[in-house]
Amino acid sequence: MASTFSFDVVSDFDRQELVNAIDQTNREIQSRYDLKDTKTTLDLGETAIVVNSDSEFTLNAVHILLQTKAAKRNLSLKIFEYGKIESASGNRVRQEITLKKGISQEVGKQITKLIRDEFKKIQASIQGDAVRISAKSKDELQAVIQRLKQEEYPVALQFTNYR
Repeated sequence: MASTFSFDVVSDFDRQELVNAIDQTNREIQSRYDLKDTKTTLDLGETAIVVNSDSEFTLNAVHILLQTKAAKRNLSLKIFEYGKIESASGNRVRQEITLKKGISQEVGKQITKLIRDEFKKIQASIQGDAVRISAKSKDELQAVIQRLKQEEYPVALQFTNYR
């Protein structure tokens, strides 16, 4: 049996669930009366979603639709970072929604500082875009998970590789 236990704190999302949410949003745009004739499109890229619509009003309606579909598929709304609205050709508007993935250095430092201050027997280390937390007791790790869930961070946190 291992002498220390650990888990990773990551910020990630299920890409297939995001694809499904965007497909559902596109279908609803095609069938909804107020959005049907706007020729609104959602294009999913590798790191962003590009929304093209005919006005800011329909763009906001598409945001609400996308957020609703994402929430129903257990995707955190913190993965969406909305860019500024640009005018496109033909009196249309375009907006790029960046998909946030990974824990930045500054958020990683906040997490490790919180753990160092509140849990003396637990080690936390930043490893790329994840934070590895290790301790001798699984109960202490559970306490850390509960404490991190209480904090509000600008990214969605998941806890993986619990062993």
